[in-house]
Amino acid sequence: MKKSVGYNIEWTPEKECNDSNCPYHGTVSVRGSIFEGTVVSDAMDKTVKVEWTGMEKDPKYNRYLKTRSKVAAHNPECVNAKVGDKVTIGECRPLSKTKHFVVLKINN
Repeated sequence: MKKSVGYNIEWTPEKECNDSNCPYHGTVSVRGSIFEGTVVSDAMDKTVKVEWTGMEKDPKYNRYLKTRSKVAAHNPECVNAKVGDKVTIGECRPLSKTKHFVVLKINN
């Protein structure tokens, strides 16, 4: 079954999974923000830590500061991202106390 998650994501996983929190084979809908980042940890079960960096202007000193965001994202079995992978994550309903994102695809 080919299910679209929207947001012009032209990618479907090769494997099937029976995870209810999968955006492709489950009931989780992706809404809100989409981010691209790097997986920095996959030690948890079905969860990865994704980090991305950005620049923010400091108005007082008129300089740019480097910012870093790190969030927990659900990693479905059909996507299966590992440490060092560049991934696209999407915002969804709260899946646990800290997980509000789901991994949508692995970028090459």
